[in-house]
Amino acid sequence: MVEPNATDAVLVRLALGLVISAGIGLLAYRRRSLTRSGVLGAIITGTLIFGFGGLIAGLLLIAFFVSSSLLSHFKEDNARKQRAAEMFDKGGQRDLAQALANGGAAAGLAMLSWLARGDPATAGALYAAMIGALATVNADTWATELGVLSQSPPRLITQPYKRVAPGTSGGITAMGTGAATLGAAFIGLSYVGFAALYRLVAGPSSAPDVSAYFLVAIVMATVAGLAGSLFDSLLGATVQAMYYSETRGKETEKRFERDGTPNRPIRGWPWLNNDWVNFLASLFGAAIAAGMWGVMVTGM
Repeated sequence: MVEPNATDAVLVRLALGLVISAGIGLLAYRRRSLTRSGVLGAIITGTLIFGFGGLIAGLLLIAFFVSSSLLSHFKEDNARKQRAAEMFDKGGQRDLAQALANGGAAAGLAMLSWLARGDPATAGALYAAMIGALATVNADTWATELGVLSQSPPRLITQPYKRVAPGTSGGITAMGTGAATLGAAFIGLSYVGFAALYRLVAGPSSAPDVSAYFLVAIVMATVAGLAGSLFDSLLGATVQAMYYSETRGKETEKRFERDGTPNRPIRGWPWLNNDWVNFLASLFGAAIAAGMWGVMVTGM
């Protein structure tokens, strides 16, 4: 049975989350980081994560969105980045599907964590999974945006000896992998920082005491996020739907060219586009984080 006070609190947070995410979404739309449908996706995920996950979870989502949006515009005129962008299914502006693919798993896990709050071990594992999901999408975005700038050509994750063009699904570089590691660690550090600050401002009962396990949280987010990002690359190299553009003479994630010309399928499952890959990778990172949390914290 859901206690009235808990319900009232989550309703207030949902309302605040709606206002905050709408404001951020509209600002991002004006800065060309989101499409109109992307604003809706940001509102949905932001409202749910803030409402059910709380202030710290909402701030983590903002940390992901702001850092990823800034990197998507970083050196956007770079020739390597522009050539790689030609292979991507979608541009730098996130639409509804992309917003849900990046934040949907975290939103669902935040809801499940709130529903399981009567069982601290389960709720804690689900909350850790939410952090792992956000660490994964942040790691993947940082890897994509910075990895394409690498001077060294990417190598296929399933065939490290095989060099591929920048932007190829499943291609990885040392620079991109390093960026993924930093992106995942950034979420872990942000969680520790936000929790400590919130506890300092609002009082000891307002947030968990992270001093006892701050290294666990950072390591968990880093490992889970990096693992999720590499799993994203593995899916991209094996089962993601890929096409060949006769117009441009190269492999691409795009099913159609801008003029509507269909591209020829060459491999992968037809339904598994990049949005599904991102979503599944975030679930993988979430599972890694939940498992690590269970072993490193509840197993202590």
